[in-house]
Amino acid sequence: MDNYIIGIGKRIKEIRKQNQQTISELAQKAEVSGGLISRIENGRTVPSLPVLFKIIASLDVEVTDFFKAMPHMNGSPFLVSRKADHSVIEKEDEAVGFTYEYIFGKQLSAQGFETVLLTVSPDSKRDQVITDAFEFKYVLSGECVYQIDQEEVLVCEGDSIFFDGRIPHVPINRSKTPCRMLVIYFFM
Repeated sequence: MDNYIIGIGKRIKEIRKQNQQTISELAQKAEVSGGLISRIENGRTVPSLPVLFKIIASLDVEVTDFFKAMPHMNGSPFLVSRKADHSVIEKEDEAVGFTYEYIFGKQLSAQGFETVLLTVSPDSKRDQVITDAFEFKYVLSGECVYQIDQEEVLVCEGDSIFFDGRIPHVPINRSKTPCRMLVIYFFM
């Protein structure tokens, strides 16, 4: 089994023990079975993405902190994506003021993820979109409003937002400066 997948289970167990939680307590809080938690921790099964995020939330840890301390991946302690290798992603729609740069992607068992830098210009125009992924966005500079269905959420430098991309959404930059953010798509 992939070292990274096993690492997810080890990381869950590590945080659970730091929190002095039993498997049963974590399972109850995450609304899953204790047997599932045990199988995940021992690297015998891989949780679906929604279940993984429920477990992470039940551990009272931020998603970024959970993955920041992940162990080795594919026999290496890290994966590097060099700036010189980034490329601009061409989108089909006619969005004005949006630039997507491909940073990194990796297939983890059946779950894929992709990381991009998104710059939303003050003059940007776009309709709401739908993606077949959960989206995690970290604002590197500037600010924008995320319209998710009918709700609006202001995110500023240092803020992050995570949501189900199957809900119509769009970032709107109402400021006078570009908003730059790191975006991680977790494909289902």
